[in-house]
Amino acid sequence: MSFGFHPGWVEGYLKRRKIMNRVNNNWGQEISAGLIGYLTTVYIVVVNSAILADAGLDMEFGMIATILASTLGCLLMGFWAKLPLIIIPGMGVNALFTYSIVQQYDYSYGEGLGVVVIASLVFVITAFTPIGSYLSRSIPTTLKHGITIGLGLFLILIGLENAQLIVSGDHSIISLGDLSSPFVIVSLVTLLIGVLLFVKNVPANFLITMIVGTMLTFVFGLSEQEPITISLSSITDGWVAPEFHHIGQITFWAAVLPLALVLIFETIGILQGQVDMLEKPERYKVGSKSSSIAALFSGFFGTSPTIPAAENAAVIAAKGRTGLASVVAGVLFLSTILLIPYISMIPANAISPILIIVGVLMMQNIKHINVNDLTEAFPMFLIMFMIPFTYSIADGMAFGFIAYPLIKYFTGNKEATTPILWVIAGLFVLEFIVKATM
Repeated sequence: MSFGFHPGWVEGYLKRRKIMNRVNNNWGQEISAGLIGYLTTVYIVVVNSAILADAGLDMEFGMIATILASTLGCLLMGFWAKLPLIIIPGMGVNALFTYSIVQQYDYSYGEGLGVVVIASLVFVITAFTPIGSYLSRSIPTTLKHGITIGLGLFLILIGLENAQLIVSGDHSIISLGDLSSPFVIVSLVTLLIGVLLFVKNVPANFLITMIVGTMLTFVFGLSEQEPITISLSSITDGWVAPEFHHIGQITFWAAVLPLALVLIFETIGILQGQVDMLEKPERYKVGSKSSSIAALFSGFFGTSPTIPAAENAAVIAAKGRTGLASVVAGVLFLSTILLIPYISMIPANAISPILIIVGVLMMQNIKHINVNDLTEAFPMFLIMFMIPFTYSIADGMAFGFIAYPLIKYFTGNKEATTPILWVIAGLFVLEFIVKATM
């Protein structure tokens, strides 16, 4: 028996060392991508809770609900879908929940959550069956773009109002705010900083914008907000359960329809693009299922539905390729509960620039308008303008969805319509009739 040197030992050692280095590098890469994803999306904890507050929920409970929903969504995407994608409450979807469902229908917060649960359940059904693909093919791309643009305009309007850059006018519907007001000046400076950080692609630009805006607000003595203290008892006492006693009413389903459509279209559009970027199209179906389950639980946690974050592009750019990045982000979101006493002090004019910037980003879909074909452009214009002008996402969608099949039919282009499109248009017409007779 010989114990002498053997060249194969060195070769085997070097091969094992190379494999271990690759594994360690991949782990570090995924953890780094998860951290970047968290930093670019953690702003949602404050922004979403601020929008939910307009629906009647206390800010601290909105933060907790947002954190729990984001944590679950990220963990589902990481462990089940095995994709490096962050799941958070959708911008635009939260506005639809607050301003078109709770406020327009005069629902309590719990009743609004009931709509969220049923709309998300519709999403779950479409994600687990071929219905989702059929529905997506049946709705014209023009109307989908119109919804996104309209949501963007609506967010810009809300952001400008919160920043007091626009106010109710004496001789017009709206007018320019008081530019001599310190509050407005700080809002403008924060918006400028936010835009510069974003266009320069500075990491965590939204988070930095909120921090700078908060500092400026306190420096100029414009905020009297005190830090919120939370306890287990306060969390359980403040939890709002979904309520379903309106489920037999037409208005309930009139609220479910637009939320379900926006939820499905937003998720399909974002998720499809992101799995293509990852070159993992085979993971789309399980990713859609994960996203739908996360949206369903959002209603029980107490927030508007979650969707894949647009900021996932940053995670992918950071070379996140596995579910570990999502799991890391989920754990970091959960740890954010410890920061609630501090982030609760972020004022409205530190949040409003983010609403404006996100709204502008959503309006990029305006490039898809075919102005040479008015049968396509006119319904799209109706949606994008009627959403902010009526201050109702559901009503704005209704105008476009009713106009599209009618215009196509009377211009002799019946093949451009589908049965499901006529059904949706009919439901929106029924909603308007019910409203007119109430």
